[in-house]
Amino acid sequence: MSSLSESTIELLSAHACFGGEQRFYQHASATIGLPMKFAVYLPPQAQQGPVPAVVYLAGLTCTEETFMVKAGAQRLAAELGLALIAPDTSPRGAKVPGEADSWDFGVGAGFYLDATQEPWHTHWHMESYLMNDLLPQVAEQLPIDGTRLGIFGHSMGGHGALTLALRHPGRFKTVSAFAPICAPTQCPWGEKAFTGYLGPDRSTWIEHDATVLMQHQPVAPYPGGILIDQGLADKFLADQLHPQMLEAACAAIGQPLTLRRHAGYDHGYYFVQSFMADHLQHHARGLG
Repeated sequence: MSSLSESTIELLSAHACFGGEQRFYQHASATIGLPMKFAVYLPPQAQQGPVPAVVYLAGLTCTEETFMVKAGAQRLAAELGLALIAPDTSPRGAKVPGEADSWDFGVGAGFYLDATQEPWHTHWHMESYLMNDLLPQVAEQLPIDGTRLGIFGHSMGGHGALTLALRHPGRFKTVSAFAPICAPTQCPWGEKAFTGYLGPDRSTWIEHDATVLMQHQPVAPYPGGILIDQGLADKFLADQLHPQMLEAACAAIGQPLTLRRHAGYDHGYYFVQSFMADHLQHHARGLG
């Protein structure tokens, strides 16, 4: 992997926003082997020094722009003094056969893991990219306190937030999710993606299943609590998301979980917008 000094992030655009600045960046990622884009919102408090940050992982078919444009998070982030970091969901331009046509059903979209199978293993290293490449760089090159990080996400990104928080103890102080894929080894999206990225050996899949990871925690990893919101009008709830499985796993080990089920809300960003403030406040409390 290249050193940070060899991989300076390039500012693509910057926009004044609620007293802070919405920025879009690109950098050459040695981990991915391709250029990667990401977005950062810096609140006005970042002008005085490093601020805590929350990483947002988006879902299938999304990019680094989706959250920043659709979620309506910047106003409250500015008040709370939170930076927001939104990476792209997946490598782009790898010219893998079928890449552009396969994102809707899983393979091709990053799933926030490191692929081991052809043709994906060359570039699809999203877990290593986030943990060892992107986050260290933004902490070094931007006014962000890398010791005070939270993580959240939506759908596939909710899966990523939960699994990365459980797989990397101590890296994130807070975690939450909107309509996450809670048990990907038990749903069609996860089975398709895991078969493609990790191969047919299901023993490797469970390392990226939030429910299984929670079941094997020796103690509650987030004593301050995990927040999850789920819409009951979500067309993916019954077949793909399975929040009740994670709920049971948390209960079994004494992990505090606030799982809120909302009548009438679907899987989209009107749902995410509706409860964004609660999630940002959840992270602000835990990040201090």
